[in-house]
Amino acid sequence: MDSTNKAVVSKTRLLISSPHLIFTLLFLLYMFDYLDRLIIVSLFPFLRQEWGISDTQCGLLVSAVYWSILIFTLPVSILIDRWSRIKIIGLMAVLWSVATLACAFTKNFGQLFAARTAIGLGEAGYAPGGTAMISALFPKEKRAKILGIWNASIPLGSALGIALGGIIADRFGWRQAFGLVALPGVIVALLFFYVRDYKTIELTRPAGSEDEKPGSKMQWKDSASHLLKNKTLIFNNLAFAANTFVTTALLTWLPSYFQRGEGISMSRASTKSGIVMLLAIIGAPLGGYLADRWLQSRRNARLLFPSLSSCLTGVLLFMAFSLYHGEIQYALLLAVGMAAVAFVPAAAAVTQDVVHPGLRAVSLSLCVIIQHILGSALGPPTIGALSDAFGLETAMAFLPLFAVLAGILFFIGSFFYDSDVRLAEEVQTRPEGY
Repeated sequence: MDSTNKAVVSKTRLLISSPHLIFTLLFLLYMFDYLDRLIIVSLFPFLRQEWGISDTQCGLLVSAVYWSILIFTLPVSILIDRWSRIKIIGLMAVLWSVATLACAFTKNFGQLFAARTAIGLGEAGYAPGGTAMISALFPKEKRAKILGIWNASIPLGSALGIALGGIIADRFGWRQAFGLVALPGVIVALLFFYVRDYKTIELTRPAGSEDEKPGSKMQWKDSASHLLKNKTLIFNNLAFAANTFVTTALLTWLPSYFQRGEGISMSRASTKSGIVMLLAIIGAPLGGYLADRWLQSRRNARLLFPSLSSCLTGVLLFMAFSLYHGEIQYALLLAVGMAAVAFVPAAAAVTQDVVHPGLRAVSLSLCVIIQHILGSALGPPTIGALSDAFGLETAMAFLPLFAVLAGILFFIGSFFYDSDVRLAEEVQTRPEGY
């Protein structure tokens, strides 16, 4: 064997190929993704004091990330599906970490808004890319459960970001909070470049579809039709958006709600909020597990379960913000912390179940676009504007309506799941060497 071949073999052996190790790296990156994304919410009082910005502007600092994501997620997801999962994910993670560090050096609202937009650009394709990787690594019948465990990184990163932001800012200043959380993401991102990718899947028309030539190459219009005419995806994605409106608004405003309503320091308010969000670590995996168990006896369980969990969330939110205060209210919000994210694994799995395997990242990106336009990007500034007009306590009382709306949309979508999933072609996508 010549030296060139030896070098190639040596390089191949360095690649990370264990599904569980790859999953661990994906989990850590998603955690740092949300830590960097949401550390800003515990810094609102410090920014208001130093720059005199309004609640609406505070909300815009959160939605800036989501607007950037929704603009860039589709083109980035096309690159993920058609080029390389590993290279895109690694590059994105480096970008959002560096952009987080840049926030520490901003001098006014406009500069911070621009830096937050850059964070969104870096995060634009991570959820689609990570979901596509996991869908390829693990069998379909375990998809919601594995995605549930992966999505537990969201509340973990959110809780850490909210709690650490308040604690670091209280002791060292809000600029240091950005700087200290940026470095870990860069380290994990560099490790991800050593992960073994799976082969890009050829886009062919699914067997059993209504196309005249099943098995022939899909054109752009065929791919668009495959996604945009899928009734299951339409209702699933709209319901996802309604729930995301709720969860993003809670992540953004719950620390300020506690701080203003109870007259406590921001570090204490952030810690209380962080505990609520941290309970989603239970809710997300549990939701995925229960949906997969129900799937064994009910074909459309991955839509019926989110319908039930969303309605439960609406009831809990109504009781928490309209009927109770004090310890009972906090107990209800702790329950919300589990229930509000229980829909995510099953709903994310649906975006993979009913589409061509070569369009999995694009399918999730379509969900991301809809949830950010109608949910994440609207939730924080809408509640902020309502807070400016009527007070934050009244503004939060609107949230149950969106959770119940999500439940209704999931239920309608469940009637189309069985027929749509039959059209999705089953293609083996496990990476070579696994």
